[in-house]
Amino acid sequence: MKGFAMLGIGKVGWIEKEAPACGPLDALVKPLAVSPCTSDIHTVWEGAIGDRHDMILGHEAVGEVVEVGALVKDFKPGDKVIVPAITPDWGSLEAQAGYSMHSGGMLAGWKFSNFKDGVFGELFHVNEADANLAHLPEGVDMAAAVMLSDMVPTGFHGVELADVQFGDDVCVIGIGPVGLMAVAGAALRGAANLYAVGSRPNCVALAKEYGATEVLNYRDGDIVEQILERTHGKGVDRVVIAGGNAEDTFVQAIRMLKPGGRIGSVNYLGSGDYVRIPRVEWGCGMGHKVIASGLMPGGRLRMEKLAALLATGRVDPGKMLTHRFQGFEHMEEALLLMKDKPKDLIKPVVLI
Repeated sequence: MKGFAMLGIGKVGWIEKEAPACGPLDALVKPLAVSPCTSDIHTVWEGAIGDRHDMILGHEAVGEVVEVGALVKDFKPGDKVIVPAITPDWGSLEAQAGYSMHSGGMLAGWKFSNFKDGVFGELFHVNEADANLAHLPEGVDMAAAVMLSDMVPTGFHGVELADVQFGDDVCVIGIGPVGLMAVAGAALRGAANLYAVGSRPNCVALAKEYGATEVLNYRDGDIVEQILERTHGKGVDRVVIAGGNAEDTFVQAIRMLKPGGRIGSVNYLGSGDYVRIPRVEWGCGMGHKVIASGLMPGGRLRMEKLAALLATGRVDPGKMLTHRFQGFEHMEEALLLMKDKPKDLIKPVVLI
């Protein structure tokens, strides 16, 4: 089969390789709509998870089931399905402990374009199909549904990690696709003053549409000072980190956070060896300022619940789709958009 792959660090291209085999619990799926992710950029051009050779990229897809294993009960060839970016091994000890995304080891629930070929091929393999696929609801736009693979659950998980409660003052740092979904999730969770940090005009407008009460531009001055000015020096109850860099962003988050507050970070730190935590503002280690970071949960139940939010109009991730391509041959063009990030880009999708 044909696939668009990482050939090595800094190199991508089309390759031919053997189609995957289908195990008794598994499914083979052909993609119908896919989207490249900033994670793919970190993987290829920063070597964030190490060198990979001839590994098909991509982890965001809606597809059609082609084949299922003999023990699969709930899916059959021809079914349209949402495929989560994270496909855990549900019988693992880590899953039983409540951390399915780390089944088999750190981040090992993230299989596509990490440990095995991803979804940018003519066919891809899904382990434990009954537990890791979700039916695409009737009437739901396929392109919008691709955002349920990663962007929506990752943004929402940042909100969960921050434990946003009714009436909380919240700051979301970074309003790319994940940050925009964090804004939407915080609004659904009942945030009161909801500050978003970003500068791109289209992202700013969409952040407000998703529920941000104010957008702070880091180009206008230190965002910590801007937050403290608006909160009369008290800071915010919760911070979601969905962008920025390891060197500075945690410093800013700690400084703007109230004692007893909580940070939820879902930012992929693609480079550097350490993050910095400001000692004094962290209460010399005793400020009850909690940092929670994590990889989004995967699996069928998560996808079904998020699909229900889309189907009922509670959230519309399709508004983030700024670039639509028709045809598998546009895969490289869409990926390079995520690398180069032109001003009008939020998220591209390729319909196949």
